[in-house]
Amino acid sequence: MRTVLAALALVAAAGCSVAGAAGSTGKTKLVIGYQSKTINTVTAGTLLRSLGYLEKRLGDKYAVEWQDYDTGAPITAKMVAGKIDIGSMGDYPLLINASRTWDIPAARTELISTTGYNLRGGLNMVVVPPGSTAQTLADLKGTKVSASVGSAGHGTLVQALEKAGVTGVEVVNHQPAVGASQLESGGVQAYAQFVAWPGLLVFQGKGRLLYDGSALDVPTFHGVVVRQAYAKEHPDVVDAFLKAQIDATRYLHEHPLAAARSVAEVTGLPPEVVYLYNGPGGISTFDVTLKPQLQAAHEHDVPFLKRIGDGFGGVDVPAFVNDSYLRRAYGPAYDKDVASTANPARITGTDPVCGRAVEDPATASELWLDGAATTQPAATPTCLLRQVAAAGSAVRAAYVPDTVTGTRWFADHAVWLKEGADFLPFTTRDGAAAYRAGHPKAKPVTYEAALKEAALKEAGA
Repeated sequence: MRTVLAALALVAAAGCSVAGAAGSTGKTKLVIGYQSKTINTVTAGTLLRSLGYLEKRLGDKYAVEWQDYDTGAPITAKMVAGKIDIGSMGDYPLLINASRTWDIPAARTELISTTGYNLRGGLNMVVVPPGSTAQTLADLKGTKVSASVGSAGHGTLVQALEKAGVTGVEVVNHQPAVGASQLESGGVQAYAQFVAWPGLLVFQGKGRLLYDGSALDVPTFHGVVVRQAYAKEHPDVVDAFLKAQIDATRYLHEHPLAAARSVAEVTGLPPEVVYLYNGPGGISTFDVTLKPQLQAAHEHDVPFLKRIGDGFGGVDVPAFVNDSYLRRAYGPAYDKDVASTANPARITGTDPVCGRAVEDPATASELWLDGAATTQPAATPTCLLRQVAAAGSAVRAAYVPDTVTGTRWFADHAVWLKEGADFLPFTTRDGAAAYRAGHPKAKPVTYEAALKEAALKEAGA
């Protein structure tokens, strides 16, 4: 944290310039800071930029400059210096942003929208090497864990360790890509990060999920901040940005596979990983409204940030949140939609193998076949296994929800139990063990064995 705050102070000391000033072209410049690989922000960053919705709404009067970063810290540094007008980042970085800009009138920011959220905290996770013997967070005692200090992933790690009563863990400050390399080389024993890095490492076979942030049961989210001075001077720009973000969110809901492919092409992330988080029923719920549950989570997070390191003075969260711009852009449905926490993008349809309507989000699963224009819905994880068994090598990705937390995960990387005739997936070994403690008839089963049983059932044997 000291490193992050020192960097912010150095940038601020360099002097403030107005990012929104007119350039040599006579157009007013709008500078947007975003994180292309942090795919919970795509509706205010990667996808929004690719779709061109903002530029279409602004017209020729403004020149939009997009600046891409790995984490929220450099975006905050440039907002402190008046060099970025609008930025998107995770919940902990948002609090640091508010704290660092509040006493600088030209830089003071406001939280004006959400990009995506997970009410239980599933956007942040802890990964260990595939061959690690660690089963729970307690097994990390005496080890080094890579995290981006001050990030959402770091915040979840701190809270989770405290909740579990685990001490003696050394946090090593890395950018996400550096930390991933350190995990692979053995420089650290675990890796605590935000969307989409944990899913990426597991998909690549370079990591195993040790801790699912959903077990913490504290909402986590990403949001959009604007420099207050810029918003007052250019309310039309803020309105255009929010309407464009709403358009991008609608596009993601209506064209999930196309959106995943678009984000994957720009970022270099596998589309299967993007779709894990951003698809229907995904780990991310994309909804621009500023929900009271997220504000409450922000207030809950403040004490943990104070304990991470020196220099964080706290935040007046209610004063930081300003929904007036969003209400104007959103329209009369805002109050109804802000009160809802149902995922607007659900897996629907009829299961082609079990022959049932897919109605329950808690069990809805999904199969992506190679070369298919659309995905196949599955009513339950057991039905999904039957579909996978029937498809064989044509499977591109299969997704199932954790039996307890609902976190969507790769079926072939899930931990499976069999209880009666049902196969139950879990994101972690710890989660499966906790379930077995209350369900003694549930027995461990490998993914391969579950598929074989599902294949026999499909064949009618």
